[in-house]
Amino acid sequence: MARIIRTSHLAAASLLGVGLALSACGGSIGIPASDKEGEAPAIEAAFVRFPDMPLPIGVDFDMDRTLIFGGDDSWFGRLVISSSHSANDMFDFYKQKLPEFGWQEITSIRAAISVLTFSRQDRIATIQVQSATLLGSEVSITVSPRGNRRMPGAAMPGAPAQ
Repeated sequence: MARIIRTSHLAAASLLGVGLALSACGGSIGIPASDKEGEAPAIEAAFVRFPDMPLPIGVDFDMDRTLIFGGDDSWFGRLVISSSHSANDMFDFYKQKLPEFGWQEITSIRAAISVLTFSRQDRIATIQVQSATLLGSEVSITVSPRGNRRMPGAAMPGAPAQ
């Protein structure tokens, strides 16, 4: 009987060790959730590496799909996060919070895969929000330098005028 108990403890310890090792190999990192107990899980902004982009507290970065160049408020690239909040909550969060960070809305469409587009100085941000497979949502934020502002039909530089 004692041998069976030792074997089951050994098996449980082994499973725990394997589980911890596998969880350490994941391709995401998290922003810790607020430690305020008893409060409703409101979406709060977290300030990490992106001082010009609001990120809700408690999100996980998908490091396998995230690619960022630069830093401070001149970074560009793609930032992919997973959240326990619904896609509608995340859409509302970005629609409300981005103007507070100096971004101006260009357009937004709420759909199965919602898209918001904002501009700030010489950059454009496109945010795609969709429901996750099981719970929560996935958000892809793409920030790129603004292209040349040329009116349709304008002559190319160096082209002869007609």
